[in-house]
Amino acid sequence: MESSLQKNIQPLTDSYTVKQRFIENYNVDVYCFITKYIDICSQKTLTLASTNVFNIINYPYEINGFINLSKVNNIRYINKFFESVNSRLINGNYYIICFETITTRKERHRIGNIPVIKNIWFILEFIFLRMFPKIWGFKKIYFLVTRGRNRLLSKAEVMGRLVSCGFKIEASEAFNGLTYVVTTKVKEPEFNFNASYGPLFKMKRIGKQGKEIGVYKFRTMHPYAEYLQDYVLNLNGYAETGKPKDDFRLTPWGRFLRRYWLDELPQLINVIKGEMKLVGVRPISKRYMQDIPKDLQELRLKFKPGCIPPYVALDRNGDVNSVLQAEREYLEEKVKKPYSTDIRYFIKSVFNIVFKRKRSA
Repeated sequence: MESSLQKNIQPLTDSYTVKQRFIENYNVDVYCFITKYIDICSQKTLTLASTNVFNIINYPYEINGFINLSKVNNIRYINKFFESVNSRLINGNYYIICFETITTRKERHRIGNIPVIKNIWFILEFIFLRMFPKIWGFKKIYFLVTRGRNRLLSKAEVMGRLVSCGFKIEASEAFNGLTYVVTTKVKEPEFNFNASYGPLFKMKRIGKQGKEIGVYKFRTMHPYAEYLQDYVLNLNGYAETGKPKDDFRLTPWGRFLRRYWLDELPQLINVIKGEMKLVGVRPISKRYMQDIPKDLQELRLKFKPGCIPPYVALDRNGDVNSVLQAEREYLEEKVKKPYSTDIRYFIKSVFNIVFKRKRSA
């Protein structure tokens, strides 16, 4: 499917014609945003509105940039499409996409102004357009009815897919209900065939002696959110809680689950497998490990991580410094008293959670 912007696959050479046709089909704000990063009039910039990977693979000319003005929501095999674009570009080349977020779709829908009905309608739409494409069996029903169009997508999922397919997020901005994302190719795709969509998933974390373990959790973030940790940290840094600030990857229900530690209940599976303990320093990612002091890193690697962190037992705040100080005190005690320390910290944690209503940071 292609728009009238480029009816055939032959690149346009008249700069004025390209600009005028672009603005007529879209608008001047989108044009100004995109042209900050890429020369839309260049013969090596491919501008299409396509959901068909065939148009990318079989494009007969050399390109050093690609602008796709068809919504990602209408692409049936999103990662395969992104991977195909990646194969046509070299590192440093631009790839620009647009999509409609779940929030934007909810706001623009006409039925969205009718009390009660709007909530029921959105729940049904969410189940069909968001959940069905990710559930085995129901996926076939979804694609049979919609042919892969109008899928509900979050900002975190689209951006995460882009990063997993070898692109770096450079900028994003919304115009007329669509979010435009500017990326550059930085590497080859990961070809992740085991992406997790379900409510239960595994996170890659560092265990004892630096061994990588898969920590089980209930999902609190959008799919592919794990690929955006560096992006979010570079954008907003850390909050006082030690977690990424203004993290758009978090789902609305995820905040509730996290506050009451409900998302961490599946970590009992890790305890049974012998990878974690009930009490101990939290299992963290390689990225977060880089941001803590070297001596604390070495102390951490001597022991298994735990489900209940030391700051809960010591009734400390959840800011970064308090959490790290609590971990240091716990680990130093653990070295001296390897068995009694965990028992004492577990009893104090239960007391603080039950009677002092200690909650997650």
